[in-house]
Amino acid sequence: MKLRAPELTGRGWLNTGGDDVRLADLRGKVVVLDFWTFCCVNCLHVLDELRPLEERFGDKLVIVGVHSPKFEHEADPEALVAAVERYAVHHPVLDDPDLVTWQAYAARAWPTLVVIDPEGYIVASMSGEGHGHGLTTLVEELLVEHEAKGTLRSGSGPYVPPPAPSTALRFPGKVARLADGTFVVSDTAHHQVVHLAADGESELARFGGEGVFNEPQGLLVLPPEAAERTGDDVLVADSVNHEIKGIRLSDGRVRTLAGTGEQLREREGSGPALRQALSTPWDLAWWYDRVVVAMAGTHQLWVLHLAEHPADNTVAVLAGTSNEGIRDGAAHDAWFAQPSGLATSADGSRVWIADSETSALRSIAVTDDGFEVTTHVGQGLFDFGHVDGPAGEALLQHPLGVAELPDGSVVVADTYNGALRRFDPAKGEVSTLTTGLAEPSDVIVVPATGDDRAHLLVVEANAHRLTPVALTQEAQHVRGEAHQTQRPVTEIASGAAELVVTFEPPAGQKLDMRWGDPTMLQVSSSPEAFLREGAGMGQGLTRSLVIDESVGSAILHVSVRAAACDGDPFTGEVPEHAACHLYQQDWGIPVIVVDGAPSTLTLDLRGV
Repeated sequence: MKLRAPELTGRGWLNTGGDDVRLADLRGKVVVLDFWTFCCVNCLHVLDELRPLEERFGDKLVIVGVHSPKFEHEADPEALVAAVERYAVHHPVLDDPDLVTWQAYAARAWPTLVVIDPEGYIVASMSGEGHGHGLTTLVEELLVEHEAKGTLRSGSGPYVPPPAPSTALRFPGKVARLADGTFVVSDTAHHQVVHLAADGESELARFGGEGVFNEPQGLLVLPPEAAERTGDDVLVADSVNHEIKGIRLSDGRVRTLAGTGEQLREREGSGPALRQALSTPWDLAWWYDRVVVAMAGTHQLWVLHLAEHPADNTVAVLAGTSNEGIRDGAAHDAWFAQPSGLATSADGSRVWIADSETSALRSIAVTDDGFEVTTHVGQGLFDFGHVDGPAGEALLQHPLGVAELPDGSVVVADTYNGALRRFDPAKGEVSTLTTGLAEPSDVIVVPATGDDRAHLLVVEANAHRLTPVALTQEAQHVRGEAHQTQRPVTEIASGAAELVVTFEPPAGQKLDMRWGDPTMLQVSSSPEAFLREGAGMGQGLTRSLVIDESVGSAILHVSVRAAACDGDPFTGEVPEHAACHLYQQDWGIPVIVVDGAPSTLTLDLRGV
């Protein structure tokens, strides 16, 4: 039975010239709803996957972004306007701060895609990223079907581009200080790296631009020995190109040192750096003569070894399984969630990590047992706020930057709180240094020079500037509010239950079972006691669970992968240039035990 698509309801619309959009206005076109939130790197990946569809089917296809926020800050309408510009969203966006449309479409994860046919019926629902090829196939099928039925129409859609702004920097991401006291800053929305004088304002040079960089983020000034050996002065985490590049300042030469330009779809990678795909590298740090990479797209830390010639560079995973969440301990078992800021301690013993999606300050250090990950501030994927005090009780909100202060304490660019926060490892306490900043995305310490005192230099991304902040000001103690991501709670019966992940490959693809089941399902819960049975990793897309009713409620963590290949390998009907496609998604679903509730939980990886 076909379901009529619910109306699009929210606070207002962006990119429509002030007009509201109703589904009736879109009748006759294929519509793709993209449920996203601007903190989510997987959502940013989907925006990139949708752009080719917009270009190819522009007059018959309408993409509508439905922004359903995870964090409190993301519900701020001005912050959403900035994010839509920053990430070059060129389609209408519904502002859905109360998750009204999210609930109407039973979305459970960021990102979720829903396809509506030209007659206004839902024909598919997909979670996660990697659906570009399957979406293209489905849209082609719908166009043929509705062209024949006479229910298809072409013509301009509701998108109205906003006025183009102009500032010297546009949504800068990260900053680094050179040995001569000058600075380099990633001018992210201009797709450039800018060399600034010691005053932090006067431009000395610009490097890159569109076609060279694509939303550059983290910057690393190489130590003199490494710079002399490699011929690169500054390394750049080129996030949307999924590459790490080197700049030679003397003549502006830019070259690729790691990455293929394609996004990594597998869970891990290692080997020759120029033959290994990366996934949204966000920041860089120098540690033990290696480059540590915050690989936000796979929720891991990697290392890059720089050889004399780029062809000999190698990369490897340093920490993280690619599961999202907070799990400490041995690096290979640790969980991160979009690590976005790195800073090496002055004594070289550890690298501090701003783990943005868990709103956490973490670190990696070398112990007698190997590399070990520790959480210093932060409680989980859905817990955030602005609370100072003992580190175990303190809360941040989506931090993106971190630096170590001269006294050994740590300053965090607490991005969505618009604040600088200070963690004192000796006392185990968190305090607030300053507030009122416009999405601070990075912070560095500028040492005293001449008559100038030591101070902090902050990247205010949404103010499009670098801002000096005194280092001597007294810290405050803020007892603000604690928050949890507000999403509908799913009711489930106690005792035996069944988890079912639906996955129907796109037309022309099949699950390739020749070498075993090409699916993976990993299940866990917070708290762990909620699942008496069924936790762990295994093949297949279904899992029998036993739920402990005495626990009452929990977050159910589900990670799934499925690989489908072009053609049918069993019949030999495989097209030329056939490829396999990886579909994957992580869910964190709030569940509560209720008598008489369903005993089956169904999640759509790709449901048609």
